Amino acid sequence: MTLLTEALSKICPVDAELMAQAQTRLDNKTKPVGSLGRLEEFARRMAAITGSLAPDTEKKVVFTFAGDHGVTDEGVSAFPREVTPQMVYNFLKGGAGINVLARHVGAQVRVVDIGVDHDFGDTPGLIVRKVARGTRNFAQGPAMTREEAVAALEVGIGLANEAKQEGVALVGTGEMGIGNTTPSAAIIAAFSGLPVPAVTHRGTGIGDGALANKVRVIEAGLALNQPDPKDPIDVLAKVGGLEIAGIAGLILGCAANRLPVVVDGFISTAGALVACELNPHVRDYLFAAHQSVEVGHRAMLDRIGAAPILDLQMRLGEGTGGALAMGLIEAGVRILTEMATFEEAGVAEGDY
Repeated sequence: MTLLTEALSKICPVDAELMAQAQTRLDNKTKPVGSLGRLEEFARRMAAITGSLAPDTEKKVVFTFAGDHGVTDEGVSAFPREVTPQMVYNFLKGGAGINVLARHVGAQVRVVDIGVDHDFGDTPGLIVRKVARGTRNFAQGPAMTREEAVAALEVGIGLANEAKQEGVALVGTGEMGIGNTTPSAAIIAAFSGLPVPAVTHRGTGIGDGALANKVRVIEAGLALNQPDPKDPIDVLAKVGGLEIAGIAGLILGCAANRLPVVVDGFISTAGALVACELNPHVRDYLFAAHQSVEVGHRAMLDRIGAAPILDLQMRLGEGTGGALAMGLIEAGVRILTEMATFEEAGVAEGDY
């Protein structure tokens, strides 16, 4: 049995009874019923995912996957591909946005080279799981072979399995890859059938002319490759990215291991979408961190059925929104485990 087959076979619905028990506990806390809104949702979902009415949130890890994209040859990004490895070094030095926000919430950042077109050598702190040196240009043919897509999925699954074994309690997704909003838009267009202009935005801040070119490139790639929306791996291989595949695998692995996973923005949600298309029960284990400025993100979240926790007009990626959302999920769990009940506090419910 392959890692992918095993993970897919282990994913099952979360424990609805435990979710109800958690809500009953929350209703008995010293507050009006439902008055902590979505914090209560986070708490009961964490209980259902983990199988515990006292979920652990101590060890939080954001996995930031890095990969390059052949489609950058088509001028779809404001930055050259050389920025991808430069940013990987920045992550490892602790100087990027994700490093700052992860420190803020007490999370660790783990950087994964799954497909960067650069030889990092023996770089301390870097997890090297390189499947290929970037994808191919999907405007001229498939981005990956099916075997490469599966291998990248299994990198993510393997990392999730390792995280479970070492006691990681909450996982976040992040990415780095110049040009990666282009495959992300292609993925949601392929699955949803929505027009490419409706799901394609400015990524790194491209102007109107470059945006029109980006739309043309995605439309041409979809017409050429004809990805099959009923075969998620076909979509991933033909118009996806290695880091997107790694994120999809990480999410599948987390669901198989009953690990809650906080999904960052547009690119991370492209990975989550692939994972959910492979097994619909995956969505039970996801927290959508935030609403990205990228216009296609809403279509992804709607298809998954996930409500974003934050809307801060962010579009950086890296796992930044996921790190911030981790703090709010942990806050919900603390309400469940630390807040006094009416009985414990000696407060009469009817008088509140």
